[in-house]
Amino acid sequence: MATAAGCAKDNEIDVRGGVGITATRSACPSVAVPLQTGDITLFDPATSRDASAIDVVAAITNVTPQCNDSGEKVYQLASFDVVATRRDAGPARSVTLPYFVTVLQGGTVVVAKRLGNVTVSFADGQIRGTGRGQASAYVDRAAATLPADVMERITRRRKAGDQDAAIDPLSLPEVRAAVQRASFELLVGFQLTQEQLEYNVRR
Repeated sequence: MATAAGCAKDNEIDVRGGVGITATRSACPSVAVPLQTGDITLFDPATSRDASAIDVVAAITNVTPQCNDSGEKVYQLASFDVVATRRDAGPARSVTLPYFVTVLQGGTVVVAKRLGNVTVSFADGQIRGTGRGQASAYVDRAAATLPADVMERITRRRKAGDQDAAIDPLSLPEVRAAVQRASFELLVGFQLTQEQLEYNVRR
């Protein structure tokens, strides 16, 4: 939410001249790795699920967002590392892993989805390898901006004794729905097969 006034910190109540709550809301999508999609395990042979058959285990880490919200299109970029371990310290080797980038609106609506690949390189004689990937998306600033009337209801100063002074505006269904519609997420994770996803859930 937009800043109400004064020097109060985010989510603190500002009682100078009335009651209000300050909070900061950005048009930039939040960035996250969905549950159970941040790891991938490759087996050799591929049909085995024995611990001794685990070939490569990789994980997405160090997700770093960078946002440019200066224009009508908000650009969110997220860089990430992939850290992997292989079973055998053999010759130099590269492994290509698929990942997805999804833009989610309101927590449920998929606005866009793209697939990419990240290559993990293992040096000769090393069991640990690394790779680097990127995820990006554009979001319409208008869609990520709260309507003026909703902003006014959230940020308006309320004085003690006002009829709605004790009501949290975010508890109102219409306000909560508007905030949800204007909220976007950039999600990145490994593009897993159904079997790989089930393996992650069972672990």
